[in-house]
Amino acid sequence: MTTQPHEVVLFDGVCNLCNASVQFIIDRDPAGRFRFAALQSEAGKALLAQHGVTLPAGDPDSIILVRDGVVHQRSGAALRIARGLHRGYPLLFAMIVVPWFIRDLFYKLIAKNRYRWFGREESCRIPTPALRARFLPEPSARLTP
Repeated sequence: MTTQPHEVVLFDGVCNLCNASVQFIIDRDPAGRFRFAALQSEAGKALLAQHGVTLPAGDPDSIILVRDGVVHQRSGAALRIARGLHRGYPLLFAMIVVPWFIRDLFYKLIAKNRYRWFGREESCRIPTPALRARFLPEPSARLTP
């Protein structure tokens, strides 16, 4: 029996909308398919570097899904995440037929205004002990001799 590899969702860890979205995904992913890391975390930065992705400094404006070694951003990531959720949410993936540049216009409008509309935190939230396993561990510091 093979197991489904985990898909990693990278999100803006100080954005209230993004944090609420992570909680939304967790609540609708009982199989634990998705793992998470804040874009500002060392684990998030390491995964981005591993895939050659650079984001605007100081204001990451994209949700990112890393699945099977492929990086999906903005609306493409959101729709692929919806496809992996329980109940009727996979039906949203049908919107993938809308050209990406049109879908991303709406995505960018929300992303540009997310702090004003939903607020932001001073730092990334720390997951509760019950949810800690769903988040990527931080790379341990290397010891030099």
